Amino acid sequence: MGLLTQLATLPLAPVRGVAWVMERVVEAAENKYYDPAPVEQELAALERALVAGEIDEETFGRREDELLDRLDEIRAHVQGVDT
Repeated sequence: MGLLTQLATLPLAPVRGVAWVMERVVEAAENKYYDPAPVEQELAALERALVAGEIDEETFGRREDELLDRLDEIRAHVQGVDT
């Protein structure tokens, strides 16, 4: 950008700053949403609950399917495939 362009677009600087901040917020939210670690931890806790007799097989199977679907979604996102 030339000096003249920068001066002409100076009033838009706050808008560009807000846009940059919003991009960082969205990026951080996506990183957290697509982190497989919490899903894997929940799967392990679910299995412990089944072994301890805290939940029945049906509940385990239903919740396990949900978590495995979520892991598939995360892996597809990481590989760049739309689900």
